[in-house]
Amino acid sequence: MTPIEIIAPEKVGFSATRLGRIGDLMRGYVDGGKLAGTVSLVSRRGQVVYFDDYGQRDRETSAEMTLDTLFRIYSMTKPITTVAALMLFEDGHFLLDDPIANFLPAFADVQVCEGMDVTGMRLVRPERPPTVRDLMRHTAGLSYGWHQDTPVDQAYRDAKMQERRYGLAEGVEQLARLPLAFHPGQMWRYSYATDVLGRLVEVWSGENLDEFLQRHIFAPLGMTDTAFQVAPDKIDRFAACYTLPNLMGFVVDRDDGSSSDQALTLMEAPAASRFATPPVFLSGGGGLVGSTADYLRFCQMLLNKGVLDGARILGRKTVEAMTVNHLPAGMIPYNAKTAPVPDPGFGFGLGVKVLVDLAASGRLGSSGMYGWGGAATTTFWIDPAEELIGIFMTQFMPSGFYPVTTQFQRTVYQALV
Repeated sequence: MTPIEIIAPEKVGFSATRLGRIGDLMRGYVDGGKLAGTVSLVSRRGQVVYFDDYGQRDRETSAEMTLDTLFRIYSMTKPITTVAALMLFEDGHFLLDDPIANFLPAFADVQVCEGMDVTGMRLVRPERPPTVRDLMRHTAGLSYGWHQDTPVDQAYRDAKMQERRYGLAEGVEQLARLPLAFHPGQMWRYSYATDVLGRLVEVWSGENLDEFLQRHIFAPLGMTDTAFQVAPDKIDRFAACYTLPNLMGFVVDRDDGSSSDQALTLMEAPAASRFATPPVFLSGGGGLVGSTADYLRFCQMLLNKGVLDGARILGRKTVEAMTVNHLPAGMIPYNAKTAPVPDPGFGFGLGVKVLVDLAASGRLGSSGMYGWGGAATTTFWIDPAEELIGIFMTQFMPSGFYPVTTQFQRTVYQALV
């Protein structure tokens, strides 16, 4: 990793003293036994003002956390896959409201579950076909199989979709054989949509997803540590992943104290990780591993409206279209119907959530800021109004059990002067 220069925070409008509260926050989590280790990064106007690590990346081997540690970024893969698709949009391969069945014929006969009757699921034709835009904003009717509110999620579990035993093409064909949880465009639901989008990248480009990302995004941006597999010569930089006993569900962004008396437990050692071997399923929705510095380069490209160090990835207007809200007012906040506690004030763009109502959010920040997170409690956001990027990395599942990501964001903003 090329060393990142850290400038005096005062040069870009931060108080160094107040920014130091980030370290206090991280020490509290690590020394309190809630997290093994963390990396935090803050950049403004293209200059890094805070980049620090604390704790351990692997408690079992006593390996210290370092700035070049590699993390499972899980759903922080989604914005990258969306950018790949938008590059092909610019090349003229599709329009946002094209039906996905135009390119993936298996979806031509997809049906919607409208409930159960004595013979099983009651299936009907969708009121309109799912589109590429639906995939990018999670309104296609797909799901992840986590929920209990629809028999469709049980069908996902019965099909063992979470095991990802298939290659990407076969896995998407399997998804197309399962019913939709709702009519396209009528509801936001987190889902395999971005995995389907990753398959579309392959169809449109004629390249495997990993090859496309490497050639057209990672290499031009100098993201040398981001891939679907941790290379053998980098495994010693890969962090272990932790959880608490009997805590594997996805929960909202809170710490309810229900497991506060339980010790941090190893979930996946680096060498034993599935990321240490070549993947079977190239997941555009959650399959990448990378470093904090690499993700900064991706974020800076977006903040720069599609270009970094002379490498133009997207056009300015495409980034603007990606990072505005694409949901109707009745779907805001985006997860109001699918999470115990919604994310108030946020709509959803193409591959990222977007803040549309600062007051409703209860956060510090700016209207128009956008970002996303990953299942192991990683997160990023970009604030165009403040020319600000925040990235937080750790490895604890499930994301949201502790409010550390929202606390990190608050601590960054309180340091602006």
